[in-house]
Amino acid sequence: MEYGIFGLIILIANIYAIYQVLTSGASGLAKILWTLAILILPVVGLIAWLIAGPRGGRSVRI
Repeated sequence: MEYGIFGLIILIANIYAIYQVLTSGASGLAKILWTLAILILPVVGLIAWLIAGPRGGRSVRI
């Protein structure tokens, strides 16, 4: 039970990340690739998504 809380936090964060990916405005291929990255490499995929993932409507368009 040493990693129980940490594992639960990672699981919740991954579910949130996958939800955000699937509801984003990214292309279908990008959604599939980000979801696979998060599922296959849970910690690394989550960190990569936080750094470089689709941003939804946060970008400023000129």
